[in-house]
Amino acid sequence: MSSENDDRLGRRLVGIIAVVLLGGLLGILNSTMAAVATDTLVLAFDTSLSTVGWASTGFLLAVTATIPFTTWAVDRYGGKRLWTAGLLVFLAGSLAAGLAWNVGSLIAFRAVQGLGAGLLDPLVLILLARAAGPRRAGRVMGLMGVVLSLGPVLGPIAGGAILGASTWRAMFLISVVVGVVALVLAVRVIPADEPGSPGPSRLDVLGLALLGPGFAAVVLGLSQTAEQGTIAVWQALTPLGLGLALLAGYAAHALGRRRTPLIDLRLFRNRGFSASVTIMGLGGMGLFSGLFALPLYYQQAHGHGVLAAGLLMAPLGLGGSIAMPLAGRLSDRVGARGLAAGGAVVAVLSMFALTRIEAGTPEVWPALAALTLGLGSGCFSAPTMGSLYRTLPGPMVAQGSSVLYMLNQLGAALGVALVTLVVQSAADTMNGLRGVFWVGVVSTVIVLALVPLLPGRTAGAPAAVPAESERADVPR
Repeated sequence: MSSENDDRLGRRLVGIIAVVLLGGLLGILNSTMAAVATDTLVLAFDTSLSTVGWASTGFLLAVTATIPFTTWAVDRYGGKRLWTAGLLVFLAGSLAAGLAWNVGSLIAFRAVQGLGAGLLDPLVLILLARAAGPRRAGRVMGLMGVVLSLGPVLGPIAGGAILGASTWRAMFLISVVVGVVALVLAVRVIPADEPGSPGPSRLDVLGLALLGPGFAAVVLGLSQTAEQGTIAVWQALTPLGLGLALLAGYAAHALGRRRTPLIDLRLFRNRGFSASVTIMGLGGMGLFSGLFALPLYYQQAHGHGVLAAGLLMAPLGLGGSIAMPLAGRLSDRVGARGLAAGGAVVAVLSMFALTRIEAGTPEVWPALAALTLGLGSGCFSAPTMGSLYRTLPGPMVAQGSSVLYMLNQLGAALGVALVTLVVQSAADTMNGLRGVFWVGVVSTVIVLALVPLLPGRTAGAPAAVPAESERADVPR
């Protein structure tokens, strides 16, 4: 009977994972597909490149600003209700974007999409962590890693294919079809949960007003740094300064608040938690540097188009999608440190190999380096995410997930800004691209140095409760 129950629970978990990952893939694919259509949209709306760029920037800012609200709302209204609400908002934004009549309406509807994605993206981590429990955290985060690895690579390929066969409107309308399927499956498969589970019953309004806009302003400043090619312009310095001031204000508010703040900064007293989110942030920075630098290399050095450059990026996503499920599953048995250290070493060596490429280097060599980079990144990312959920008490999963996602977003935005700054400040494109890969080497070396701080093997303990040495540091 026990075996039958385990099988039934296993099948149920697989169904939940599949449905949640389908919804999570929507936001990732949509953001990267839209980036491919920039030139097409400039012609369609007879406007400037910088104006069309706000369709992507507005989406990203809406995602970032919404994440802190999701932290509170998931415990107030329940994961299933918030998930379906996020899908509905995303569907509405996708349909409206597909029917946009000018560039202003497109930017506005892309922001609506971003609001929906800001609900869905952190919920992917929260729902999966709660469904799996601490004993299966590694394998489930590994499956989540398949989406994180393939999404940024498949997006440009899918976007290029859709634009080749149809109009730019089809990119958004296809999201509507997939979103409807995800919504129907979510209603049927995701278990209902009661609102009012442990967590704040009243929204920390001041915290939300400081934290969401603060992170969004920093991301905007980094995006403007990439667009302007320098940080020393008001378009970058103004949002960066405002964002840092808002985040400092949130820190003072959260540390001085008697009631539970939106995100309790005492989480960072937990050494394992701090190491996990820092590794994921640095990993995001290094990986997104590669995701943006490699297509530039294929286009500038070898003269490939967008679709061909996207296809040549496939080994990077393939490596991550192979490594993350395997490493995540293995980390549930042997712990995170050894796997993460080995993965970081492979990633460092892969990044170093990319610093040696020249304009005449055959495409097979950077493709192989990208494959091993994906394998190495997957081997430290999935165990790190799994270890995060083994250190957090159940009530803190939502806050931990939001911190993880925000720092990963921040790392990605910083990575893109660094690519632009390093390439534009270099004597030529190839020297700039090699400089980008050196940045990736440095960030991954720091990851390797942080790996020993990850939580050790839990030895079968119910790891939702942190180790005794750290328990007093985790807020209740």
